[in-house]
Amino acid sequence: MSKELYLVRHGKTMFNEKRVIQGWCDAPLTTEGEQQAARIGRYFLQENITFDHAYTSTLTRTQQTMERITDMPYDRVEDLREWGFGAFEGERVDLMPPFPWVDFYVPFGGEAQLDVRKRVCNALTDIMSRPDHEKVLVVSHGSACREFLTQWVPDGGYDRGGVPGNCSIMRFTFEDDAFCLQEIIEQQRLVELLGE
Repeated sequence: MSKELYLVRHGKTMFNEKRVIQGWCDAPLTTEGEQQAARIGRYFLQENITFDHAYTSTLTRTQQTMERITDMPYDRVEDLREWGFGAFEGERVDLMPPFPWVDFYVPFGGEAQLDVRKRVCNALTDIMSRPDHEKVLVVSHGSACREFLTQWVPDGGYDRGGVPGNCSIMRFTFEDDAFCLQEIIEQQRLVELLGE
């Protein structure tokens, strides 16, 4: 029997708004980001979707997102963090090269693309392989989610830089150590589903 993973990108942050690279450095959610996360919580309530476990990265913006979605306890997992951009952290997004970034950030103290992908995929596989984890909520980051999607949805265009928007829900099934994307629900669709 397959399990379910609900993978959520964190809500909009101050750095998202200012177009600043935030990788492993942190920025708080904006008011809009808080509202986005609360909207997910209302959607889960409306659809009677509950979870047996919840996880975030160790960065504050994912924890703030989780706490506005649900009041259930959650664990922090370092390997769910965003791509580490090294010396580019805190700089303007305009300085980023065209995607794919491959090993661009490595000489600047950042991570290689395949290392990010392996780290995130291994963390989510480990979480979903646990025996009492049937329906799990995880809040992570844009580039981390994109690398996970690239691994499991190879024809989805994510290898060209596409990434779901802030506070999007990516629902996967997990069976025989493999993930299968079922749907992506963006914020505008949540507004429609909730009649807001």
